[in-house]
Amino acid sequence: MLPLAGVLRLVRRVTRPACGCDSLLETRTVTSQIDLQRRMSSQKFAKPPKRLEGIDKNVWVEFVQLVLDTKAVNLGQGFPDFFPPDYVTKGLVDAAQNSGPLTNQYTRGFGHPRLIAAISKVYNKFLGRELDPAKEVLITVGAYGSLFCGIQGLVESGDEVIIIEPYFDCYEPMVKMAGGTPVFIPLRLKDSGSSVLSSGDFYLDPEELASKFTSKTKAIIVNTPNNPLGKVYKREELQMIADLCIKHDVVCMSDEVYEHMVYNGKEHIRIATLPGMWERTITIGSAGKTFSVTGWKLGWSIGPSYLLKHLQTVHQNSIYTCPTPIQEAVARGFELEFARINSDECYFKSLAEELKPKRDNMARVLTEVGFKPVIPDGGYFMLAEISNMKVDLSSEDPDQPYDYKFVKWMTKNKGLATIPNSAFYCAEHKPLAEKFIRFCFIKEDSTIAQAEKIIKDWKASME
Repeated sequence: MLPLAGVLRLVRRVTRPACGCDSLLETRTVTSQIDLQRRMSSQKFAKPPKRLEGIDKNVWVEFVQLVLDTKAVNLGQGFPDFFPPDYVTKGLVDAAQNSGPLTNQYTRGFGHPRLIAAISKVYNKFLGRELDPAKEVLITVGAYGSLFCGIQGLVESGDEVIIIEPYFDCYEPMVKMAGGTPVFIPLRLKDSGSSVLSSGDFYLDPEELASKFTSKTKAIIVNTPNNPLGKVYKREELQMIADLCIKHDVVCMSDEVYEHMVYNGKEHIRIATLPGMWERTITIGSAGKTFSVTGWKLGWSIGPSYLLKHLQTVHQNSIYTCPTPIQEAVARGFELEFARINSDECYFKSLAEELKPKRDNMARVLTEVGFKPVIPDGGYFMLAEISNMKVDLSSEDPDQPYDYKFVKWMTKNKGLATIPNSAFYCAEHKPLAEKFIRFCFIKEDSTIAQAEKIIKDWKASME
């Protein structure tokens, strides 16, 4: 027989609660404390800070997950599915392995010296002025980082920021997080008399635009070439914006990440080159778009030092610095392209030549099945009207815009993923956009061929 002490130890082991407590009373005490902590946490953190209210939804989070779940052909997200120029990727390998140990350590917070020097040389030519690399160029985590630093650094609570629709979806929440008030103005579709829609058919109404400028207006965000529309703003359109900025003492944040992707003989005009605009413009660029390396997440802001210093303050107190090897590799890429900038071999020119046939092929494929494409003058996206595509969307959330329901249905039932156009409009103006969806054509020909087969099979099933 076991002694009493042994029996008690055995009973304790058998009856000891799963939490490891020595008694049922202690178990209840611990459980009560946990429940209390949970209640306190849920009460304290159930609601987000006011600056985050209403901006928790994100189209990319939702639709990227849908693509992963369905394994659909992805013509939604804007990234190439082919390799970037080999000198860019080889430059990254060499920077990490063969450029000395310091290339893998922190670099200058506001931009790697070699990169800001290389960017300055290129943009001296683009902007027609001599930049001070140390004071007028800021390297950021993607164009997202540039936009965030610009809005946080220049917008105060109560300020109004004019946003032209369609707009890249992060503009609105970034303005709200800074305490600003977004003021929206949609591009209007004019009747060109043509059966083929063009991004140039969308325009800013002069009187409507002028009415948006008030004593509270701090900034306007301009995106040219535009995502998702592909509109390339004409000089007279930019001059109209510039005149209003000067008149009302407003800053222009010019998102120009698709600057090198322009078609049909159109010209990308940088608003900072217009008279009186350098002094009030932040020009935003992206290595991801320039060199087809979106996963590198490297961007830049260019502007006068008295504006840029506020962006630097935000940057140094949030990100501080960007990855050194990536900056070194991008610097080498800029140096190579600057040396051949007037040549047809320059990637700034050859990428657009490579994309134009893809654009035209995408338009053909969409037209054949009954979509009505909007032919873009720039960028690598194409909107398409879906009014002629009659599908039963009763299985989708009735409270969502029509294009959201359509894209979800198409992704799940046809295996083809795109992005709803109304994601690029404010809540009030979504009805203007919900009969269009966005396709991305910076893809391998084989990827577009897969999409074509899906679309042709779809057409055959409707006949």
